[in-house]
Amino acid sequence: MSRRPGGTRDKWRLKKWYEVIAPPVFGNVSLGTTPADDPRKLIGRVMETTLYDITGDFSLVHVHLFFQITDVDEENLKAFTRFKGHELARDYMKSLIRRKSSKVQGIYNVVTKDGYGLRITGVVLTTYRCKTSQKKAIRKIMGNIITKRASEMTLDELIKAMLFGQLANEIFEEAKKIYPLRKVEIYKSKLLTVPGPDGKPQPAVVVSPLMYEIR
Repeated sequence: MSRRPGGTRDKWRLKKWYEVIAPPVFGNVSLGTTPADDPRKLIGRVMETTLYDITGDFSLVHVHLFFQITDVDEENLKAFTRFKGHELARDYMKSLIRRKSSKVQGIYNVVTKDGYGLRITGVVLTTYRCKTSQKKAIRKIMGNIITKRASEMTLDELIKAMLFGQLANEIFEEAKKIYPLRKVEIYKSKLLTVPGPDGKPQPAVVVSPLMYEIR
């Protein structure tokens, strides 16, 4: 028995379009709109954009940003987000790889001054192929700088340092003393934990209230 096509249209009539707002660190800019027939369904939804879309700087088009909806203003049809993480485009990263050179990658779990936990992936690209001992020294420098700076910064300060080159530049200046470098990138970040009401870290995963009702 075929379904009535009108049923689908009725569902769309029930949906409202909500404007998705970036966190204050990104100037509360609009990230676009998303539909929902129940505002609770928006909670936990992830929006993806690029840093170019937010800043207008085309040189940052390869920086992909992820935001998760955490709160909804049903009256004004607005959905508010927090930073979930970032990742550089794979095509961009592939374009940086050169033959007869080395790629040094490190993954570090850090905690910011205001209690947010993140996993940060840094990548150092050398001018020529280096020795294992030199890779180890470069990786140690990268880890020390990322961990130390994260502990000294708030989440908002760390986001800016990762996305606009401050952190990468500091690693470059220190690690080039070990071996000639071509490029340093903060390749990826992911928000793992947020401060709970009692000050203790809790998972950053946001789930729609409807999920609990289903259970």
